Amino acid sequence: MKEEDDFYIGYLDTVSPKTKKGIKSFVLFGILLLVGGALLFAFTQNTFKNSTFELTTSTKITGVYHEMPYPMLRVQTDENVYKNILLLGFGKSSANPFLQKIRNEAGPLSGSVLSIEGNLIYYNGKTLIQITSDEKITLVEKANPNRLPKTEQLISGMELQGEIIDPKCYFGVMKPGKGKIHRSCATLCISGGIPPVLATTDKNNIAEYYLLTDTDGNPINEQILPYIGKPSILTGNVVKMQDWYQLRIKTEDIHDLDLPSKIY
Repeated sequence: MKEEDDFYIGYLDTVSPKTKKGIKSFVLFGILLLVGGALLFAFTQNTFKNSTFELTTSTKITGVYHEMPYPMLRVQTDENVYKNILLLGFGKSSANPFLQKIRNEAGPLSGSVLSIEGNLIYYNGKTLIQITSDEKITLVEKANPNRLPKTEQLISGMELQGEIIDPKCYFGVMKPGKGKIHRSCATLCISGGIPPVLATTDKNNIAEYYLLTDTDGNPINEQILPYIGKPSILTGNVVKMQDWYQLRIKTEDIHDLDLPSKIY
């Protein structure tokens, strides 16, 4: 006997078993599709780094100012334990414009004790501070070169593979600070005077960071711009300054590996 087609009549309160089954299947399929799509979206996104940018909190730090070669404040955190905090300006600027007023008043600052209030940024053992106003920098003690941190040359001709990043966005201001849009942002930051940093990972998947300078330990910014966010091999001398490493290089010797960026 031929099965009759189900026929739905809207003004009747009852629904046939066949129609009920169809509605249930459709709703179940819709729920599964929604949940599956949400899970797929979640697992394909970049995870946030365990970094912090204290945008709404101002912190005052006091320490020895030095430029070796980028502006830093050497802060004592425990007995015979020091941390060199990288100084940054507001936005895509170095700290130098914000230090100009106190330089004009006090002269050369290297070796002086400064008190600086700003927004802390920290990630993977590195600490930075964003200065938002030159009024938040105070001279505590005048310059004394004996206060300057010592540097130690560790390795000559060290070859490292990694990518050049800007530490401000990467270390915490722009979470996760990855993707193509952040490469152009990094270029603007470094061209504005923010120090370039080489981000590397060793064979044990442990990250390490190197402030980049020229072979004499001077700042490099404009020269490094073509290599930002490009997996490259850099060769130079490694210098240790307490909790930071420097890599002193010739930019013309940077070897672009022509590989997709793992960061940008």
